[in-house]
Amino acid sequence: MQFPFSFTAIDFETTGSVAGYPVEPWQVGLVSFSPGEKPVFWESLLQVGPRPFHPRAPGRHAQLREALAEAPRLEECLPVLRTYCSSKPLLAHNVATEKKCFRQSVPMEKFGPWVDTLKLSRAAWPHLTSHKLEDVLVALDLMNEMQNQFPDRGAHDALYDAYGSGLILLHLFSLDEWKEVPLDLWVNPDLSRWHRR
Repeated sequence: MQFPFSFTAIDFETTGSVAGYPVEPWQVGLVSFSPGEKPVFWESLLQVGPRPFHPRAPGRHAQLREALAEAPRLEECLPVLRTYCSSKPLLAHNVATEKKCFRQSVPMEKFGPWVDTLKLSRAAWPHLTSHKLEDVLVALDLMNEMQNQFPDRGAHDALYDAYGSGLILLHLFSLDEWKEVPLDLWVNPDLSRWHRR
C-alpha cells in the first residue's frame, strides 16, 4: 500500500497510577513505516524497581518483574528512539500517554509532530460505539492481520498496540477521501461529527 509520508507508531505500557509513586513505563514498542519498505519492528522492556503497579494495570508485567528489574531505562534506549522517532511524525492511539512518558524520562528530546489514531478514528468513524484500539481494529476487519503478525500477543502489549495504530493509519490512507489530507489535518482532525454524537 502506498502512503504519503514516513511515520513511526509507538506505544508505552505503564505501571498505572499508585499513590506515592510516579507513573512509569515498563514496556515500549515501535513500528517504523516508510513508503515502499517493509515495516521495522523494535521493542524493549523498561526498568521498573520494586514498586507496586496499579491493580488494574493491563499487560503481562506480573510475569516479568525479574526481567523488568534488569531492563534498560528509557533514556538508555535513546539511540534507537532517535533513529526511528526523530524528524518524522509519531503515531499512537491516545498520544497523551506516550507524550508523558517522553516528557518525564527524556525531557530534552523534542519528538513529533504527533498523530493520534484515537482522534482520527473518531473523526473518520464517529458512528462506532467504542474507539478503543482493539474495537477499532475489529470494526475495520484488521484483526486477521494483527493475528498473523503477532499470533502469541494481544492488546496491551506495546509492540502489538503500536502495530495496530499503524494499521489504522494505513487503512485511512487507503480511503479516497483521506488520500489528499495534509499533515496538519492528520495532526488536528475535524472531530465535529463525533462531538455531535
